[in-house]
This record gives sequence, structure tokens and C-alpha cells, in this order.
Amino acid sequence: MAAKGSSRPVWSGSISFGLVTIPVKLFVAVREKTLHFRSLHDQDHMPLKQKLVCSADGKEVHREHIVKGYEVEKDHFVIVRQAELDAVAPKSSKAIEIQDFVALGDIDPLYFDKSYYVAPTAAGAKPYQLLLAAMLKADKVGIAKVVMHNKEYLAALRALEPQGDRKDPVLMMETMHFGDEVVSSESVSDLHHKSKVDDRELKVAGQLIDSLTSEFDPGKYHDEYREKVLDLIEQKQDGKKPIKLAKSSEPKVSRGPDLIAALEASLARGKSASSGARTTRRRRSA
Repeated sequence: MAAKGSSRPVWSGSISFGLVTIPVKLFVAVREKTLHFRSLHDQDHMPLKQKLVCSADGKEVHREHIVKGYEVEKDHFVIVRQAELDAVAPKSSKAIEIQDFVALGDIDPLYFDKSYYVAPTAAGAKPYQLLLAAMLKADKVGIAKVVMHNKEYLAALRALEPQGDRKDPVLMMETMHFGDEVVSSESVSDLHHKSKVDDRELKVAGQLIDSLTSEFDPGKYHDEYREKVLDLIEQKQDGKKPIKLAKSSEPKVSRGPDLIAALEASLARGKSASSGARTTRRRRSA
């Protein structure tokens, strides 16, 4: 089931498309369900507060005596005042300025960060639909710059076809990482270990992929750890005996001659599970 979003926009402005201006609002498209815990005193279970302490004399420092420092080398800082940061901050803009159109396949998903639905205001409905229809027809993604919350972002505007519970095409904006923020795979030496793969291993691995291939259903996958923690909290809240969590075991690494055996065993297990599912479906339909 998809997460319920908020009806409140997180940003309002316009899309700048050549000489066309389209008033729009941004709405959060993804809400991460991360569990958060507070640190409590173990004796009275009251929340703990953190103090800012000087590393030189151990004394608490009040916020009016705190300045920003950028570490240029070990324990050497350049002091930067807030007024100086404000002077070089990106100019406040209410425009998503499309600079280029590119093919979506040209963008590595590694560059995408956060997702937002782009909705038009009443006045921007027609030019919004025009841009949406034109982007769908051209099958292109708009690369843009946008300033939100005093930070400049690179962004991709893309048109989404109806799919699943989405009945109408919509425009979405994805904030992106800049090129110098993405770590090159060439700098990770462990990615470049060489090993020869023989034809038989490749064939069985391909068969295993085929046996596991299906249409993507996001509702099929769950954060099992989060669900178990919430169950644990509910049990404790109700005064019941907490559920017992199963211990996890480290998966065995397939090496050498065992690799092909592991592949064939996986393939056989997949076929058995698929056959069992078909039998169950036949019994239910009978």
C-alpha cells in the first residue's frame, strides 16, 4: 500500500519553460518510515538533553558564543560568519528553470535524490497540461535548477504515464546530486576484481534470473525489521510478553565448484515454489 502523503505543498513557484511560465506547487512524493528513538535516563525514563561543551576547558558553551568553522586541515579552521554565508547564498527564486531536455536513459539513477509531485495552480492548468503532453510525446526529461529552503538544487522534471493506482499522467520533479558529489566507481578498487565465468555458470544464472522474473509490485515488499519493532513496541505497550525475534544467520558465500551447485539448487527451489503456487491457485479456483 502506498504511503499517505500530505495535502500541504512544500514549495510554491513556477516552471520556467522558454518564455512560458507555469505556476506550480510541489508535494512530497515519498515519505520514509524511519523509526526514531529518544535517549532516556535509565532510572526515571526522562528525556536527556545534550550540552555543547568546549573541548579545551570542558565548560558548557552558550549558543550566542558559537560560530561556524570550516576545517581546512586537521584542527585548523576558517571562521565564516552567518552574514558572509548569506551574502553568497543562492538568490531566492520561485522558478524551476528548465535548461536542457535529455533522454531519461542518459541519467544514471545514482544521480536521483528526493521525489516531488508537481501540481499546477488553477491559473497554470493549461500550460501545465501542454508541457506534460509535450514531454510525454517527446519522451524527454527536463534538467532544471531550483532554489528551495536557501539551497540550490539540480533537478529533473519528468512526465509519468498512468500506472498502477495513478490514473492520469503527472509531472514529477526529482532533486539530483551534482556530478562532483557522485563517487566514481573507478575509485573503488574492490569493484574491479577479475574472475572468469564459464558458459555453464552463465547459462544456469540466466535460467535462475528468468525463473525469478515477474512484474514489479511494490506492495509485495515490506520493511520486515520495522514491522517487527513496531509489533514489539505494541506488545510492550499492552503489557504483554514481548515477541521473540528470530536470530539472523550469515549467508554462505559460494566459492569455486560450489557456485554451479548453488545456482542449480536455487533454480530447482524456484521451480518447486512456482509449481506449488500454481497448484494452490488451481485448488482455489476448483
